Amino acid sequence: MPDFASLLTELASVASRCASAARAGAGESVDETLLDHLRNIAASVRLLDIAASTVAAEIDHRSRRELGYSGLAQRQGARTPAVLVQSITGASGATARRLIRVGAMVSEIATRDEQPTFCVTEPWLEVAVRAVAAGVISSEALEAIRCGLGAPSGDVSAPAEGDVTVQALSVAVGLLTAIANDVTLDQLAACARESRDQLDSDGVSAREEERRGRRYLRLFPQSDGMTKIVGLLDPESAAVVCAAIDVATSPRRGGPRFVDPKDVARAEQIVNDPRSTEQLALDALVELVDVAVRSRNGGVLGARRADVRVLVTQRDLAAHTGVGFIEGQKATISIASVERLACDGGLQPILFDDDGQSLNLGRSQRRHNTRQRAVISARDGGCIEPGCDRPPSWTEVHHIDEFSKGGNTDVADGVCLCRYHHMLVHNNGWKIDRKNGRYWLVPPPDIDPQQRPRQLHTASPAMRRLLVSA
Repeated sequence: MPDFASLLTELASVASRCASAARAGAGESVDETLLDHLRNIAASVRLLDIAASTVAAEIDHRSRRELGYSGLAQRQGARTPAVLVQSITGASGATARRLIRVGAMVSEIATRDEQPTFCVTEPWLEVAVRAVAAGVISSEALEAIRCGLGAPSGDVSAPAEGDVTVQALSVAVGLLTAIANDVTLDQLAACARESRDQLDSDGVSAREEERRGRRYLRLFPQSDGMTKIVGLLDPESAAVVCAAIDVATSPRRGGPRFVDPKDVARAEQIVNDPRSTEQLALDALVELVDVAVRSRNGGVLGARRADVRVLVTQRDLAAHTGVGFIEGQKATISIASVERLACDGGLQPILFDDDGQSLNLGRSQRRHNTRQRAVISARDGGCIEPGCDRPPSWTEVHHIDEFSKGGNTDVADGVCLCRYHHMLVHNNGWKIDRKNGRYWLVPPPDIDPQQRPRQLHTASPAMRRLLVSA
């Protein structure tokens, strides 16, 4: 195998010297040399990539399922071959899977050359796979072609009229491979999708539905109190969201020239805004969601307004010192922010007195009402069973003194339990007691003959602050 590392080091050194000469005012000959070296480096990177793909595919083969725990990845303590490749290369999971997939395709073509009877899984991609193996195009380009074109339709061995055949896809792959180095990866992927649409216009609806089925949005709370947003938008959803964000940020990105004085003033305000363009985009998205929540139209967001709750002790609020909390978030906020958010009308303040209790409906109704549940949820911060991480929205309110046996429907005698632990308490003989404002879990005799109480601890940061300062 060629010494790619030394080659890349040498090319980078030459490129650096060319760049220094260009900055010093050298002529067009140096510019051309610089571009030539960049092309050579790109070619070397493609060869390195296919070498990595070949090795990754071999790792995958040596870790195949039938080898069980004796497989290579398993012996190294990796759950899958892709995880092992990722840990060694430092690449993303998607890149590791691509390396394995491309390496396997190159290996298949090589095997078919040696054994003409060997069947290749995706023979229509052969031209592109050979181009990758030769270092002519990148493995990313191959992936763009493969994903954009898709697979043949109908019966491959006996195609019907209107089916996309292996031969038709092979021709398309050849054309796309020829232009792969003349366009960006995004443009290549778009060309591949257009080629598929031309070959299979009847399948546009199915592909549209398939893309829509892959849409998702996930929120990941981070250890520093921030929350990461990860998701995919189908084209229709992206059009709605991107158009709205564009309105808020286009003056920053050279948007249309405005004539109306009001539009000119708004554009100048956006350009001069101290926030970054990315921060403006996020704030615009949050504002759009807030407006939708306030509308209460009973659609996807439901008929009940999803109020955000701000948790704060009465003592801190009265003294204008201390901290507050937004329910469901880990980071603290200032009292100034608490007061601002409470005045905004979009957030519901929850105040704790010194014992954290309020609102008693006695025996007038069995179920805790909305306000009671809000207070209980804010006080408990979620399921109070030890080790349970279910948030308030996933819990049910449990009467520690059963209503059927004379218990009251009040905040003090209601606690948050997730459905699993709620059923466990009711069905397995566990009991929750309250003493001096604290809650205790009492096991049944078959678990602990002495039935020693175990103290339960709230997950609410505001309540913990109250208990510490009490």
